[in-house]
Amino acid sequence: MTSFKPTKIQTYPRLGEKVTQDTLYWKNYKTPVQIKEFGAITKIDVSPLPPYNYAITASTRIHIYGRYSQEPVKNFSRFKDTAYCGTYRCDGQLLVAGSEDASVRLFDVSGRVALRQFSGHTKAVHVTDFTSDRYRILSGSDDYTCRLWDIPNSEELISYREHTDYVRCGTTSKLNPDLFITGSYDHTVKVFDARTERGVMTMDHGQPVESVLLFPSEGLLVSAGGRYLKVWDMLKGGQQLVSLKNHHKTVTCLCLSSSGQRLLSGSLDRHVKVYSTTTYKVVHSFDYASSILSVALAPDDEAVIVGMTNGVLSVKHKKHPEESVPAAGKRRRPAYRFLVKGKNYVPKQDDLLVSKPVKAHLRKYDKQLKSFQVSKALDTVLETRIRVKSPEVTVAVMQELNRRGTLRNALAGREEKSLSLLLSFLIRHVVDPRFAPVLVNVAEIILDIYVRVVGQSAVIDRQVVKLQELIEKEIDYQEELVEVLGMMDTLFATMTVRKEAAAPDRASAALEPVGQRDQLEAA
Repeated sequence: MTSFKPTKIQTYPRLGEKVTQDTLYWKNYKTPVQIKEFGAITKIDVSPLPPYNYAITASTRIHIYGRYSQEPVKNFSRFKDTAYCGTYRCDGQLLVAGSEDASVRLFDVSGRVALRQFSGHTKAVHVTDFTSDRYRILSGSDDYTCRLWDIPNSEELISYREHTDYVRCGTTSKLNPDLFITGSYDHTVKVFDARTERGVMTMDHGQPVESVLLFPSEGLLVSAGGRYLKVWDMLKGGQQLVSLKNHHKTVTCLCLSSSGQRLLSGSLDRHVKVYSTTTYKVVHSFDYASSILSVALAPDDEAVIVGMTNGVLSVKHKKHPEESVPAAGKRRRPAYRFLVKGKNYVPKQDDLLVSKPVKAHLRKYDKQLKSFQVSKALDTVLETRIRVKSPEVTVAVMQELNRRGTLRNALAGREEKSLSLLLSFLIRHVVDPRFAPVLVNVAEIILDIYVRVVGQSAVIDRQVVKLQELIEKEIDYQEELVEVLGMMDTLFATMTVRKEAAAPDRASAALEPVGQRDQLEAA
């Protein structure tokens, strides 16, 4: 007597889903750790030196988090109003931030009180950064100006008022201490040189600029604003190379992977999109619960850190191979010794193992099939949780009933409600190429059984007409497709004949000068 074999559910690839190396790479992150802050998280900056702490700017505070900590290891809360743009210096020892009260504050990471306070702006300062020589600070404000400050002397060095709207983003060059870039709500991105009195380059983004990013080589610049990302060639005077429109709402932040081969953008549409920096195509996308204001990657892409408008900080850490493999030589001790009594016995060479038959756990529809309750098995897979979420299970059971020769029995004798469920399932999936071979047969059997009762139920009549129209439309599509394929075959065949006909002509043309030379020599 053979044991009952459960129904084999065929697996289908998801339509439109393509598994790539990027998909596997970016999905190799743990479940995100979520930390609640006091307000919307406007800036995330990772320290350039170990232990790679990161500064979170939210509300009137800047919190410093350790690499794996869920509580701040330090906080700077001496701001009178909202803080903006907490940024580390390249040596990780100093931190600069702007504020709604128009001031720029400089902090020692090991202390709490501000070392310097720079005053001169008349409105909120949203942009702060250090120049690469480490002795100057860039600031950009809602008063339309951007300024350079000298740290040792606590004085303003130079001020530019070339923007005509709020300055909301900026960055400094890591290769040249005199170069810096700002982006404004006047739709422009400007490049400044501290050795000149005016900006040296202007690029029109076409939308209010929310973020700018320089590539490590500093030959390319990325600007984000509106729904657009634009890439500019700095070596060609700010020539636009690419314009990307992959988000549904305003793009708010940018960051680059450690290798420089992937660009990340966050948006108010709750998505972080990953682009290839060679093709500028989206290779992966993350979905979050709220609109995104800031995004950062830890060194070596160890963590994806995202800040949202609802004050939630999401940190996804990368999985490491050693985490899934138990340490060699370590033996896991049982939690309850009486449950494993005799099970930790070490087998010897002459021991005889008597295996215990493994009990198969069958699903509800398999148990019904095992006891030949074919109608009940079909009813089970037509329940909403299976019919809607796992249509392949419903189709697999129908296919199994057809193989057994009991499909007609399972379909017959149904009331209006259960017959309506069957017809609605057919209407939804009969033209799906994955299920069509099975469901067309089911539709034929249903129409054959219930043709005598057509006209007795308005609901069933409408569904039958809809199913008929659906199938007729699909047949028309298939006929049009066959005609197109026929035309393409004819076109390819004509091209092949022309190539073959052209080959002898080219050969004779190549030989013609030789013949003429022979005639001249004979003459």
